[in-house]
Amino acid sequence: TALAGIWQELLGVERVGRHDNFFELGGHSLLAVQLMERLRRLSLGVEVRTLFARPVLCDLAASLGSHHEVAVPANLIGEQTAAITPQMLPLIDLTQQEIDRIVSTVPGGVANIQDIYGLSPLQDGILFHHLLASQGDPYLLVSEMAFADRGVLDRYLAAVQQVVDRHDILRTAFVWEGLSSPAQVVWRKAALDVSEVELDEDGGPGHEQLKRRFDPRQYRIDLGQAPLLRFVIAREPGSTRWLLLELQHHLIGDHTTLEVMHAEVRTVVEGRRHELAAPQPFRNLVAQARLGGSSEEHEAFFRSMLADIDEPTLPFGLIEVHGDGSGVGEAQRMLPQALNERLRAQARRLGVSLASL
Repeated sequence: TALAGIWQELLGVERVGRHDNFFELGGHSLLAVQLMERLRRLSLGVEVRTLFARPVLCDLAASLGSHHEVAVPANLIGEQTAAITPQMLPLIDLTQQEIDRIVSTVPGGVANIQDIYGLSPLQDGILFHHLLASQGDPYLLVSEMAFADRGVLDRYLAAVQQVVDRHDILRTAFVWEGLSSPAQVVWRKAALDVSEVELDEDGGPGHEQLKRRFDPRQYRIDLGQAPLLRFVIAREPGSTRWLLLELQHHLIGDHTTLEVMHAEVRTVVEGRRHELAAPQPFRNLVAQARLGGSSEEHEAFFRSMLADIDEPTLPFGLIEVHGDGSGVGEAQRMLPQALNERLRAQARRLGVSLASL
């Protein structure tokens, strides 16, 4: 009953049944974090991964109270901090020399550093693929917008800056060169990077010109400069409209992040910033990921799951495909309604997302 009440509030639904699925009712990863926080206040701790494995209300309710929340160590870096030492960084093991190396990468030095911590396992994998790519970046996300005139565009960018000021992860840069393990560094102030370009009057539609010029298959951004959001703006040829191309790195967010960010930007533009909820510190998630279990425990789990697999399980002869991924094409097809419903029923039965299925 307590869980259903929280779902009703977070998801904005009138009724929640015992067999309802959190994600089918509109839940997503950011709402999952809020759900964990509400449950923690009621001393009904549960791990985020349990929610993804058991998203149905009655299944999740049976798991409540089974998880002992990791105590998140306090951030020992304050606004008056003059020097950062290894003892002040409970979420990463660094030497003083490595810390000094990080400080040298941040504009404004120590005064502009809010926090330093390690990467989550998912971020580790994304950074690995970024470094593996010799050209372009497989984890650079692109979105496009158009504005009636330059004034509207400027108001939008000013609102984005206010949202960046609110959220730690949007002011985070990544440093790995010269370090024993990669670090993410939260800047206190991170100004938006906005580049204005001129489009060719005879080069075809403006949005296609922008996409060609900043195609992630050839284009990369500097991960050491926060925020890992880049904006390219241009006046549309033969028009008063302005086009905007937004590049966001997957290290700091995903499609859901973009949706939440745009919703907050809209709230700010409408003069309702005071209505926004207090942001959750990203260090809390990092603490759960890094302190919740040892790497030995994780290795033992995957050994037990995968020890008897002795060859790759790639379908369709994909192991014989060579290339850098630049030859990939995309096609879209609408599924018949009946097949769509069967797929969703199967995903519900298995307790996984439709994307996973």
